[in-house]
Amino acid sequence: MSAAPDIEAFFDEATNSVSYLVADPEAAVAAIIDPVLDFDLASGTVGTASAERILAAADERGWRVEWVLETHVHADHLSAAAAIKERTGARVAIGAGVAEIRRVFGPRFGVSDFDERDFDRLLEDGDTIALGGLNVDVMATPGHTPACVSYRIGDAVFVGDTLFMPDYGTARADFPGGDAAQLYRSIQRILALPRATRIFLCHDYKAPGRDDYAWETTVGEEADRNVHVGGAVSEEAYVTMRRARDATLCAPRLLYPALQVNIRGGRLPPPEPDGSRYLRIPLTVD
Repeated sequence: MSAAPDIEAFFDEATNSVSYLVADPEAAVAAIIDPVLDFDLASGTVGTASAERILAAADERGWRVEWVLETHVHADHLSAAAAIKERTGARVAIGAGVAEIRRVFGPRFGVSDFDERDFDRLLEDGDTIALGGLNVDVMATPGHTPACVSYRIGDAVFVGDTLFMPDYGTARADFPGGDAAQLYRSIQRILALPRATRIFLCHDYKAPGRDDYAWETTVGEEADRNVHVGGAVSEEAYVTMRRARDATLCAPRLLYPALQVNIRGGRLPPPEPDGSRYLRIPLTVD
């Protein structure tokens, strides 16, 4: 069994998101992690150019895309999982904690029970997915959201929003179902992996003083230098910092469009009687 998957990153600057094409080249099979659906909020225009770029890379190499793996229910971009599934027949998987997120947000968006078209597999801690000769080992890493999972594939781990580059820190924990203490413990699970393990992130925002985007680091670099948890910061200190910081943060710009699409596995809302599809924006009246 190969210990090192072939990994290609695709950065979407509009949402500061990173998607990954991960493959066992010997078996010519691949997974796509956290694909982005292009969405212009002002015009309501949806497109698949970003996903097509990933699929073109897979096609060029002769790789069959078998899985779309979501690290969590994203609140800052719409998922292209459904579009990729329609194009390739790939199966879509996400952490089983998505059920809690749907319970909270589903009624706001007219989403009730799970539809069999949403997700093909709900993943629990310790589950394994075969990707050719590689194993995709699932680690539950909640705290940012209840559905957060990390995917360990050979010498690499894909951690979603749980960690950012060492100079930027860690995920927020103030969404419904989020918990700073739980996030700290999830991060410690990741940092307990071998120090040389490569960490691949879902976002980068260029920390102050850094001019280039970056999304790959290592367990050792995070453990030593992460500005929020590096150097053996205690859980109590981390939780105090995280809660204070989260209280200053605004809601993500695409929060409501993203949630109502992503709890459906990237499927858009069904057409209304006039044939158009609509996204709901809950209003808060002061």
